[in-house]
Order: sequence, then C-alpha cells, then structure tokens
Amino acid sequence: METYTFLRYVADSWFLLAMTLFFLGVIAWAFRPGSRKTHDDISQIPLREELETIKKGGKK
Repeated sequence: METYTFLRYVADSWFLLAMTLFFLGVIAWAFRPGSRKTHDDISQIPLREELETIKKGGKK
C-alpha cells in the first residue's frame, strides 16, 4: 500500500471518527449537569462593569 493511499484511508475513516467523537465530547461537556452556574456567570461578563457603576450611582 502506498503512503498516500494509507494516509487517505486514515483521513477518510479514522480521523473522521476521532473528530466526531471529539465534537460529541465537547457537546456533552458543555451541557453537563453542573455547568449552569458557570454559563450564567460567563453570560454576565459584558454587563458587570455597567452594573457596578449603576450600583455606585455614577456614570461611566
């Protein structure tokens, strides 16, 4: 078997399988049960400075 043919076989089958498993793993990690608090905290990052300014009663 030539090197090119072997590498093409690996890229067509095993690498596709590995990337699919990696993708499914990332999705499972993102939607794991304990991640809600982390995602809620991260979603508030753009607003933190503005909320702190409002609480102090000042302007930017």
